[in-house]
Amino acid sequence: MIIRLLQFPFLPVLLSFMAALLILLGMLRSGFGNIALDHPNQRSLHAVPVPRTGGLALMGGMLAGWGLLSRGWLWPVVLIAVLLGVVSFLDDTRGLPVRWRLAAHFLAACALMLGVGTEAGPLAMLIAVPATVWMVNLYNFMDGSDGLAGGMALLGFGFYGLAAWLGGQPAFALANLIVAAAAGAFLLFNFHPARIFMGDAGSIPLGFLAAALGFLGWQRGIWAPWFPPLVFSPFVVDASVTLVKRLLGGEKVWQAHRGHYYQRLVRMGAGHRNTAMLEYVLMTAAGGSSVWAAGQGATLQAAFLLAWALVYGGLLGWIDVRWGRFNRQGDHA
Repeated sequence: MIIRLLQFPFLPVLLSFMAALLILLGMLRSGFGNIALDHPNQRSLHAVPVPRTGGLALMGGMLAGWGLLSRGWLWPVVLIAVLLGVVSFLDDTRGLPVRWRLAAHFLAACALMLGVGTEAGPLAMLIAVPATVWMVNLYNFMDGSDGLAGGMALLGFGFYGLAAWLGGQPAFALANLIVAAAAGAFLLFNFHPARIFMGDAGSIPLGFLAAALGFLGWQRGIWAPWFPPLVFSPFVVDASVTLVKRLLGGEKVWQAHRGHYYQRLVRMGAGHRNTAMLEYVLMTAAGGSSVWAAGQGATLQAAFLLAWALVYGGLLGWIDVRWGRFNRQGDHA
């Protein structure tokens, strides 16, 4: 395995990291990154204005790395991700109505299915469209604490790449590791205290890529359908459970809030740094165990998924109990 690893063509990955790093340095030193600032409000977890233009560097790094691959199957995905990044950057700088943003997300999901998903069959495509839209939005919802979304991209796409490499598809592995490398460069500036946020121009394309590359990996027979959502389960579970609870509570789910489980951890005293580190442990455990389970039999995989369901039930239940005690000590809503 070590010899195979040394033979892996890492140049596109290195180029992605270096391009994102240099773009970030240039943006921060020139002040260009300040063209869109994230000002704190009652729903924020930060106290001072922070540039939210890091997504430009993420996209620049990924495009630099992908440019060396020259794989026809990749370019429909890249084009849609770039268009989503442009729409999201307009939202970061000028603000767009929710209905326009959602329309763009649905169009992107439909274009993905028409571009690369026609062989999957109509039922799979019908399921994949709303799943892609949800992944796009949940990634954006979870981008609210220093180092969180960048860390999920680094580890999530890193495990995608590892699974593809072990599955004998190095080009597909590279496509994912390029995303992880750009996220790694971004994380150097986004870990607490964050000097820059990725903004919607980063989180929206990353959510789309998590869904699109996850779908392509299943279509290519690299992994089972459960693999992508479990690799990204620290985000999927938190966002999904929070949304359901808000819907049941009659809340306006399209409005900003601080009810996610990671936000509760920050507010209960863990802080940005410790919350990120705890999430990294969970991300590593989910992604690493998923790569292992992907090579096991159906019975063991079913037991594996049940075990993770119990783990998440226990974790969320524990946070709910602690949050209840925290609120009983005073009005922290």
